[in-house]
Amino acid sequence: MNFLEIKTVIFLAISLLTVFFGCVVAFSKNLVRSAFALLGVFAGVFGLYVLLSADFVAIIQLVIYIGGILVLILFAIMLTSKIEASSGKKFLVNKAVEPLPAIVGTLIVGALIVGAILRTRWQTFGAERFAATTSAIGNKLLREYLLPFELVSLILVLVLVGAIVLARREVK
Repeated sequence: MNFLEIKTVIFLAISLLTVFFGCVVAFSKNLVRSAFALLGVFAGVFGLYVLLSADFVAIIQLVIYIGGILVLILFAIMLTSKIEASSGKKFLVNKAVEPLPAIVGTLIVGALIVGAILRTRWQTFGAERFAATTSAIGNKLLREYLLPFELVSLILVLVLVGAIVLARREVK
C-alpha cells in the first residue's frame, strides 16, 4: 500500500465521520448531543485541512471554531435556564410547506453535482512534500494587505464599542 492509497483511505474515513456527525447535529432531538456532535464536525474539518496541507487554516479551525465558537455554544446551552424543560423538538415554522418539492430539488441538485464530478478530468499529483503556508500568509498580511488588514481591525473595534454602547443604554 503506497502513500497515496493510505492518504485516500484517511480522507474517506475523515469525510465519512464528518458527514456522520453533521447528520447527528441536524437530526438529533437532544440539543446537548447536537452541540457535542458539532465537535466531531469541527474536528473532521480540521483533519481535512491538515490533509490538504493547509496548516494555517487548520490551526485557525482548531483555535477559533473548536476552542471558541463550540465552547461558546456549549456554555450558552448549559447556562440557559429551563433547558431541561424544553422538548428540543425541531419543527417547521410554516407547516403548510410540503417536503416533496424540497426532496425533488435536492435530488436534481445532487444529480447535477454527481454529473459534474463524473465529467471533470481530475489532475493527480505525486506525493508532494508538506510546505508551511503560515509565513507566506503573514508576509502577505504585513506587506501587500497591511492597510485592508488594519482597516478591518479598526472596523471591528468600532463595532465592538457600538455594541457595548447599545448594550449599556438604559431603556426608558
